[in-house]
Amino acid sequence: MTTLIYWFRNDLRLTDNPALVEACLHADHLLPVYIFPPQSKTHHFLGFPREGHYRQTFVRESLDDLKAQLRGLGSDLLEYEGEPADVLATLARTIGADAIYCERIEAPEEMQQSQQIQEQGILLKEFWQSSMCSVESLPFPSQDMPNIFTQFRKEIERSGLRFTTPLAMSSNIPALPTCLANLPREFDGQTVVQADRFTGGERSALAHLKQYLLRRLPDSYKETRNQLIGKDFSSKFSPWLALGCISARTIAADIAAYEECHGANEGTYWLWFELLWRDYFRFLHFKYGRQLYRAKGLSDAPLVKSDPVQFERWCAGKTGEPFVDAGMRELVKTGYLSNRMRQIVASYLIYDLKGDWRSGAAWFESQLIDYDVYSNQGNWLYLAGRGTDPRGGRHFNVAKQAQDHDPRGDYQRLWL
Repeated sequence: MTTLIYWFRNDLRLTDNPALVEACLHADHLLPVYIFPPQSKTHHFLGFPREGHYRQTFVRESLDDLKAQLRGLGSDLLEYEGEPADVLATLARTIGADAIYCERIEAPEEMQQSQQIQEQGILLKEFWQSSMCSVESLPFPSQDMPNIFTQFRKEIERSGLRFTTPLAMSSNIPALPTCLANLPREFDGQTVVQADRFTGGERSALAHLKQYLLRRLPDSYKETRNQLIGKDFSSKFSPWLALGCISARTIAADIAAYEECHGANEGTYWLWFELLWRDYFRFLHFKYGRQLYRAKGLSDAPLVKSDPVQFERWCAGKTGEPFVDAGMRELVKTGYLSNRMRQIVASYLIYDLKGDWRSGAAWFESQLIDYDVYSNQGNWLYLAGRGTDPRGGRHFNVAKQAQDHDPRGDYQRLWL
């Protein structure tokens, strides 16, 4: 009899979850778990929480949805708080687990967690599953991928690769271990506030994707994606993608089916294009790894140190630059910011306030409901000129951006 633990990380879904499918295939008994970080790691060294209340709410809703689905299949989801290696070692000893299965995450903290688990003498099987295209399907070794996104995209397109086919949900979730009464007490959850724009969970993600396609919104995506106000100007897939409530492969496959039905257009291509950018930032981790998390990134340019007062004003939306302040206040009040505004406010911190890009990246991690370690790090490196882009960063002219994207001042009036 084989007993396995399935450790949910940023893959809070049952559909297109290769690691979970493999665990179900090889287990007679399966214990699904989720682990919150210990209290000592919940705050950034700059003093603010690493996970703001909007993301806490979204995580809570996503876990509740996952738990309900698992219970409907005769299983459950157990939640704990602490260092994953310690929690999982205790659980493995208690139930006599033969191995732990989980998603592979190529970022320093997550890789350290995996290493610590293995140092406990536990067999850990990790599966890469967060990208639209699998590593194996790439037309080049991931360690030798092109540095520049445009070249990366052209080689992908030249090879005919669009996405890796998603997997169906496992038809059978193995029974829970029989010794549940002996397990440590579960974590009793977090105190959160209600979010007003997104509801977490796989079923909400699939419902959102369905209505987005039914309303033919992909057709207008390219024309509207840089708008600043409203719900439908962009896809809003990112919160669910960030936690893995839905996979990029599922979205790409549904867009391809939409194209079969309604025809391909600039909007459907651009949705795929943005998912490919997401893949690009992920695959860069196979090439550069921890170098992407150095203070200087991939650059040798000297660092600057943020002025604490200016940084605090930037965070609060009180810089005196109305367009930037509107964006920063939207972020604090909703946990969300359009991609266009993210670039503008980040550029303003780096180039106009001469601030440290790492502080800005940390604030985004704290505030964004759709925080994703790969995309957040990749975008801040790109804007700061510390990534792979040869242009040396992106300095946005705030006045021009305001004129282009908020000519009547509607966005600024909304948030100021």
